Amino acid sequence: MDVGQLKAFLAVAQELHFGRAAQRLHIAQPPLSRIIKQLETELGARLLDRNTRSVKLTPSGQALVSPAAEVIDALRRAEEAVRSVENGEAGLVRIAFAGVSTHPLVAELARRVRSKRPGIQLELSSQNFALPAMKKLIQGETDIVLGRWDAIPANVSSRVVMQDSLVMAMPNTHQLAAERRVAMGRFAGDSFISLPPFEGAVLPDRLRRMALNAGFVADIVQVAPDTQTALALVSAEVGCHLTLASVALHATDPHVVFVPIEDSTDNVDLRAAWRRDDTSAALKAVLNEAIGLDAAVSG
Repeated sequence: MDVGQLKAFLAVAQELHFGRAAQRLHIAQPPLSRIIKQLETELGARLLDRNTRSVKLTPSGQALVSPAAEVIDALRRAEEAVRSVENGEAGLVRIAFAGVSTHPLVAELARRVRSKRPGIQLELSSQNFALPAMKKLIQGETDIVLGRWDAIPANVSSRVVMQDSLVMAMPNTHQLAAERRVAMGRFAGDSFISLPPFEGAVLPDRLRRMALNAGFVADIVQVAPDTQTALALVSAEVGCHLTLASVALHATDPHVVFVPIEDSTDNVDLRAAWRRDDTSAALKAVLNEAIGLDAAVSG
């Protein structure tokens, strides 16, 4: 028994007329009769009572109508599912993101995808740092990563999804808290809170290099496991913390002030990265939805 036989049977069962059923199927009547006879032979049961005047379903034929319709409907839904995936209207896209500054952007991206592409399912995973997220991408454990890297592997494509810059977080009692912009050299006598100096960690690297360029070595008095902890330590007046303007945008502690760094030229833009050989239409659809996210989040 195959799908063609079931479609032929359902056409006859619904029309109760071989001529009309044949027209509906765009075939001649004799081939249709042979298809029905072959189906009856395979099932070992008579499905239709027919004579020169009428066609009627037998009890066996009546029993087959519903299962046959379910098979045809399942086939239709399977075809639609495949087309949806091919058109980028459905599928699973795994996104790994690093850093607290990515959270509002990821939330807006999820809102857009759910609104415009409800057939696409997002699987989200948060990483403390960008390098482990990149490793997950290379190993095929995720499809898109959001983070900041100084170097992108050759087999990975990327693009900027949010422009960013460096600011210094300091207690509101700090002598420079009222400044509009501050040169790095003016922090020469300050204590600093740093994120862990893991391989590929952008902010600890920027703190070290910018301090050296300004003529001093950063006095790191505390290493914080994440940005939230670092800002809590700033609020407690433990020291200053070099962070991102996007972090400052969503900070709420009134005891912490963020001042842009005057002589910062290093690129700290947030990027989306994906494997070059990934041809998923759903992936491309999600990447398209990521365009202009920074304006939506900051606005």
